[in-house]
Amino acid sequence: MHSHMLLRGAYCAILASLMFASMSAGVRYASLYLPNEVTVFLRNSFGLLFLLPWVLKKGIGHLKTRRPWAHLLRSIAGLSAMYCFFYAIAHLDLAEAVLLNYSSPIFIALIALIWLKERSSGKLVFAILLGFIGICLILKPQGGILDSAALVGLLSAILAALAMVTIRNLSKTEPTLRTVFYFSLTGTLISAVPLFWAWQTPPTVVILVMMLVGLCATVGQLLLTYSYSLAPAAEIGPFTYTTVIFAALYGWFIWQEIPDYLTLVGACLVIIAGSITLHRPSLPPLTEPD
Repeated sequence: MHSHMLLRGAYCAILASLMFASMSAGVRYASLYLPNEVTVFLRNSFGLLFLLPWVLKKGIGHLKTRRPWAHLLRSIAGLSAMYCFFYAIAHLDLAEAVLLNYSSPIFIALIALIWLKERSSGKLVFAILLGFIGICLILKPQGGILDSAALVGLLSAILAALAMVTIRNLSKTEPTLRTVFYFSLTGTLISAVPLFWAWQTPPTVVILVMMLVGLCATVGQLLLTYSYSLAPAAEIGPFTYTTVIFAALYGWFIWQEIPDYLTLVGACLVIIAGSITLHRPSLPPLTEPD
């Protein structure tokens, strides 16, 4: 029975990863026509739109919360991560931007050690060091990339890690749908503010692409949540790194992007390190790249 549930969970996690990679590819396409502020707003607003049927099915009363400030902190951290992530997608190879964002489990472990005073272990310290070596290979500081969008991509991982640590705290009292809804609502409202000075009317095809982005993000989040209900996070988490593979395929097929050997080695180290940290039962699962 456990093997069957794990297999179903793995399939759902891989399908969710395809949704997230498709979302990233859509954002990359939209960034050719729109500023970052408009892309972030459209992703949040369409994501909220596609989430509403599930909210209405559960009932408005399901949204009642006694922790509005915790939701606000999670939303601000997640939205900030999204701005950074979308900027990185627009300026880096797609796989590289996704990979930097998916280094967040390494920073989750570090934040948990410093902020939550969680116990350390030799395996965890090794994973964190291994992950940072992998990140350095991806950033390639000797080539001057430390002054580029790669640092913004890395910042997206740090902010996403902060958001996920907050999610872990919220999960003690808040169901997943409520947390996702308040993030989508807050993200839509806050990201609407820059439209006063940054708005550009999107071409029809870009609006359609961003609708697909919002749909992929929502379906991916629900699929991933379901996969974690079937098997432990430590067993499901590593499958979420297939997002990087799907993103690399999109980048190669659409934009003819081929990662260099340093990026490939760094990717392997980051994935290994992330998988090790995900085997800590107290860590939250990898969710959609914010």
